[in-house]
Amino acid sequence: MKKCVIIGSGLGGLSTGVILAREGFDVTILEQEAQPGGCLQCFQRRGVKFETGMHFIGSAQRGQTLNRLMRYLEIDDIALQALDTQAYDIVRLGNDEFRFPNGTEAFIEQMSRYFPHEREGIEAYINCVESVAQASSLHTLNLENADSAISTEYQLRSINEVIESHIQDHVLRDVLVGNLPLYAAQRDKTPFSTHAFIVDFYNQSSFRVTGGSDLIGLALQKRLEHHGGHLFTHQKAVKIHDDGQRVTGVTTADGNYYDADIVVSAIHPVPTLAMTDSPLIRPAFRRRMNHLPNTIGIFAVYLHFKEGRMPYLNSNYYGYRPGVSPWDSGEYTLADWPRGYLYMHLCHQAQPRYARAGVILSYMRFEEMAPWVGTEVGHRGADYEQFKRQRAERLIDAVGKAFPTLRDSIEHYYTSTPLTYLNYTGTPEGSAYGIARDISLGVSCHVPQRTKLPGLYLTGQNINSHGILGVLVGTVVTCSDLLGTEYLYQQIIKANL
Repeated sequence: MKKCVIIGSGLGGLSTGVILAREGFDVTILEQEAQPGGCLQCFQRRGVKFETGMHFIGSAQRGQTLNRLMRYLEIDDIALQALDTQAYDIVRLGNDEFRFPNGTEAFIEQMSRYFPHEREGIEAYINCVESVAQASSLHTLNLENADSAISTEYQLRSINEVIESHIQDHVLRDVLVGNLPLYAAQRDKTPFSTHAFIVDFYNQSSFRVTGGSDLIGLALQKRLEHHGGHLFTHQKAVKIHDDGQRVTGVTTADGNYYDADIVVSAIHPVPTLAMTDSPLIRPAFRRRMNHLPNTIGIFAVYLHFKEGRMPYLNSNYYGYRPGVSPWDSGEYTLADWPRGYLYMHLCHQAQPRYARAGVILSYMRFEEMAPWVGTEVGHRGADYEQFKRQRAERLIDAVGKAFPTLRDSIEHYYTSTPLTYLNYTGTPEGSAYGIARDISLGVSCHVPQRTKLPGLYLTGQNINSHGILGVLVGTVVTCSDLLGTEYLYQQIIKANL
C-alpha cells in the first residue's frame, strides 16, 4: 500500500484523495486551516450560511460529464436546485438585459430574437463551442472521440479572435462574453478553449447546491474516510522531503512528519516548489512557475437579507456600466469602480420563495491591498475596514440600479478582498482563479501534473482550469498518471452503468 500525502483539502485535494484511497493508496490530506474544503467551504453569520467560492455548477443532469464524475466519486446524491432553464445567466449591458437559456437550439433561438441579423453567426459560434468541447476527451470522458487538431487550434486562438470571426455585431460580441467574471479572461490572451468548455458546461444544464457548496466537500470527506483515508486540519505543510531520488515525506509547521511514497500538492505551484530544495527541480522550471501570470482578484459582498423581503433570484446576474465592455471591467480606475459585477443568491432550501443570503462579486487588483499586505486576518486596522465599507456601498449601489429593492432588503453584509483569499488559500496575490492562460506564452503557460522530482505531483485548478469541472478534470489528469488513463476511464464508465 503506497503512502500518499496530499497538501490542501480543496476540491482538487479531496477528489484526488477519494480516487487514490478507493484504489488502495494510504491517503493523508493535510489542511492548514481549521475547516477543510477550500473554495467549497461556507461560513455562517447570525445563523445564515454564505458560500465562499463554488456558487453554481453545470452539466449535472444524468449522463452529463459532471454527473458522471460525481457518480464515480459517490457524491451524486447531493440535492441540487436547477437554475431557470430560460435564463440561467442574465447579462445586463447598460440598461439592456439578455437571457441565456439552456440547450443549443434554445440558445440559438433566444440570441437570434435579440440579434436577428446575426442568426447565421450565432449558429456558427455555438457549433464551434460544441466542437471544441467534444474534441476533448477530458471534458467528454471519451478517449475514442478526442480530436487533438481541434483542441490544439483553439488553445492557440484567443476568445475574442474566434468570436469576431463569427459575429459582426459589437453588442452581441459583448453579450457572448458577459460571463467573463467566471474565468477572468483577457482580450487577445485567454484561449477560446477555456471559454468553450465553460459555455458548453453551463449551457447543458445549470444548478445550485441546495444548502450550500460545503455539502460537496463534506460528502467527499466522508467518502475519503469510508475508503480508509485521513484528513488533518491545522496542519500547514512547510517542507517536502526527498532522499535525492524521490520524495520521502512532508513536515508541517508544528513539526509533525508524514511519511510518503507520493506527495500530491493541490495548492498553487509557487508555494509548492518553495517547500522543496531538490536540485531535480531545475532552476529554469522554478523561474517559469514564479513568472507565470495569475488572474485578477475578487472583492465580495456577502448579503444577509431580511426575512421574506428579497425574492429568490434563480439566475446568475452579470451587470456592466453603460459603455463598458466585459473585457474592460478589470481595467477600472478608482473613480469608476465597479465597472461590472456578478450577483447571485444562495439556495438554502428546495424551491425557495425568498432568499436568505446572496453575494456580489467584482474584480479587484491586488495592488489596492498594498497598505495591508503582511497583516493578519481580523487585525488589519480601521482604515482597512473603512476601505471595505466604502467599496461595499458602491457595489450595492451598482447592483441596486437593476434591483431597486436591494438595499432595503439587506439586514447585514460582510466583505472579503483579494487579501482574504491570499490568507485562506495561499494563492499568490489573492488570485481568484490561479494561473492565467495566455496564448502568447504558448507551452510556457502549461503546468504539468508530474514534476521532475519523482513522486511529487500537482493537481487542482492550475494544471487544467478552475471551477468544479475544471478542477475535477485536473484530478483525472493527475490520477491517470498514477493509475493509468484507460484504467481510470474504465472505472468512471463502470460507475455509471
